[in-house]
Amino acid sequence: MKMLRFRTSSLRSLDQEILCTVRLLDDSEISCSIQRDTKGQFLLDHVCNHYSLLEKDYFGIRYVDQEKQRHWLEPNKSIVKQMKAQPPYTMCFRVKFYPHEPMKIKEELTRYLLYLQLKRDIYHGRLLCPFAEAAYLGACIVQAELGDYDQDEHPMDYMSEFKLFPKQSQKLERKIMEIHKNELRGQSPALAELNLLQRAHTLETYGVDPHPCKDFTGSTAFLGFTATGFVVFQGNKRIHLLKCCALPLSIALTTTLPLCLCPQKKLVLTFHTSTPAACKHLWKCGVENQAFYKCAKSSQIKTVSSSNIFFKGSRFRYSGRVAKEVIEASSKIQRDPPEVHRLEQIFPSSISFVPKPGGVLRTKHGVSHSSKPPSIQVTRD
Repeated sequence: MKMLRFRTSSLRSLDQEILCTVRLLDDSEISCSIQRDTKGQFLLDHVCNHYSLLEKDYFGIRYVDQEKQRHWLEPNKSIVKQMKAQPPYTMCFRVKFYPHEPMKIKEELTRYLLYLQLKRDIYHGRLLCPFAEAAYLGACIVQAELGDYDQDEHPMDYMSEFKLFPKQSQKLERKIMEIHKNELRGQSPALAELNLLQRAHTLETYGVDPHPCKDFTGSTAFLGFTATGFVVFQGNKRIHLLKCCALPLSIALTTTLPLCLCPQKKLVLTFHTSTPAACKHLWKCGVENQAFYKCAKSSQIKTVSSSNIFFKGSRFRYSGRVAKEVIEASSKIQRDPPEVHRLEQIFPSSISFVPKPGGVLRTKHGVSHSSKPPSIQVTRD
């Protein structure tokens, strides 16, 4: 009888609904209920269906565990087993693989979502921009979300009302206004967003999800992956670009500090992450990025195993289509484009606003006038 009661309880637990909330790129939220055996792909499909998004391979669901470590939700594993926390669950819908050639994106909806991600990257200091590039990107955002400059609606210092960059000087604001007034007039939101994508994808930190670590001297560095290869930054300067990293990326784990080893032409770079979990996340991101960008077909993707002394012999395999397959599938889309619902704000909606006479929004966040060069920042966004 005890065995029967135990099994009945287990069956009930499988039927129990668990609430999941996903924060979208515009900071709105959608929710759904899952069961204990629901896999990650269901949640990603749920969000993509909400958008009517077909080019969904560039996106993923991100969550942060109880130790503040970030993870990408794996599509073929149970959500509950991955979260390892008490429900309800909160996660974020984000760009996981940045298109190497944004112009090959077929639908305006997909470009808009990438635009929202890049706007977040700019705002949080992940997309580093020289002055001229920052001014142009800022002007594209203003044009996309405010429209043409109108002297009756926009006061002389209207850019001071908005914070687009973590370090936003008055000089930068004046240059943004100049470009917005003179160069972008008449551009639709879609065209202004497209111009931002064209310019942003040429920057060194485009698509870099920075993993904080320390080098062998104890200096802070940031590691990341792009379509081009493996990059290392210190402050605002790229110090390494390994274009042909061997797959799989080799990562060794010690008792307290992981070591990241990146061999190329007899070059070994050693870095220390803060925890073993951070090191393993870095390794998995490297495996996925190289599979997505480097493989010609998903059928070529293999399961990657660390050695028995690394992560207790962890095995991992990227699950999904690769970049070439995604581009080919995009070229075959023939439906009528879905309507794009754009925001009318040029901030993440989590920022508070105070109305200003004349209809212009004022943010409670102060504007930094520092002239120091920016450096990569890591946020839990």
